[in-house]
Amino acid sequence: MKRILLVRLSSLGDVLHTFPAATDLRHALPDAVLDWAVEEAYVPLVRMHPGVTRALPFALRRWRGEWYRPRAWRELAAFASALREQPYDAILDTQGLLKSALVAKLARGPVHGFGPGTARERLAARLYDATSEFAPAEHKIARYRAVAARALGYTPRPAVDYGIVAPPAPAFAPRPPYCVLLHATARAAKLWSEPAWVELARALEARGVVCVLPWGADEERARSARLAAALSRAVVPPRLSLEDAAGLIGHAAAVIGVDTGLMHLAAALAVPVVGVFCDSEPLDARPLGAGRAAYRGGVGAPPTAAAVLDALREVAPGLA
Repeated sequence: MKRILLVRLSSLGDVLHTFPAATDLRHALPDAVLDWAVEEAYVPLVRMHPGVTRALPFALRRWRGEWYRPRAWRELAAFASALREQPYDAILDTQGLLKSALVAKLARGPVHGFGPGTARERLAARLYDATSEFAPAEHKIARYRAVAARALGYTPRPAVDYGIVAPPAPAFAPRPPYCVLLHATARAAKLWSEPAWVELARALEARGVVCVLPWGADEERARSARLAAALSRAVVPPRLSLEDAAGLIGHAAAVIGVDTGLMHLAAALAVPVVGVFCDSEPLDARPLGAGRAAYRGGVGAPPTAAAVLDALREVAPGLA
C-alpha cells in the first residue's frame, strides 16, 4: 500500500485546484493512503474530497500570534509528529513556497515540487528531491496533476474531475433560478466596480433571476447591502461556512465572480461560471472544470457589464 502526502496549505482557490490531482491519485492508486497538510481553515474543504484519507491541520497564522503560549508549541509538535509517523512513498508540494517546502521536508520520503522557474519562491526548489518546470500559461490544475503523475508514474485521465459534489442548499437559499454574485476578494485591486455589479444584477433581475450577494468581512457585508439596496429582489445571506457556501453555489443556476476562491468552487461543482478578472491574468487561473465556464477581463482591463453578460450567454443561455 502506497502512502502519499499532499502539501497545499492555502489558499481556497489553490486548494481546490489541487483536488483533480487528488482524484487522479485515487483512481490510479485506489488502495493508497492519501494525507493532506493544509491550513486549519481549509480542513473542512479538504474533507469534502472522498479520496483524502486524513487532513493534517497546519495553523501557522494562529501559531505566529500565539508563539508565547504552550498550546501553540504542543500543536506544532503534534503536527510534526503526525507528518513523521510513517514514511511516505511520495510527498507532493504543489505550493512552491519556502514554508510549504519546509513542511514537506518535515515528513519522511522523497519530495516532489516545482523547479526554480515555476516555484513561487525559487529557494523552495532547492529543498525538493525531484522538480518539474511548467510554462507560465499552463493552468495550475495541469501543473498540480502533472507533479503527482510524474511522482507516482501514472498518466492522468483527460477529464478534469474535482471529485466532489454539492451538499444540500442551505435553508436561506432562494428558490431557483438564482445567481450567486461573488463581489468580494482579499485584494482590493481585484474588485469590480459597484456600478458594474448593479448594471449586471439589474439585467439578471429583468430576466426573473434572483441575485445572491455573499460576504465574509464586515466591509464586504456593507458592499452587499449597498448593492442589494440598488436592486429589487437581491438576497444578502448570513455569513457562510464553507459547507453553506458549497451548498449555495452548487445549486445556483450560475455564478459570476471576481478572481476568488469561491468562484473556483463553482467550477469545481460544475456550475456555470463566469470569472471577472480586473487585476490578474486568467491564463493559469481561469475557471476550469466539468461545467461550462467563461471569463472576461485581465490585468488593468476590467470588463464591462455587457461583456460579462455576453460571457454568461455562453455558459447559461437561459439566464442572459
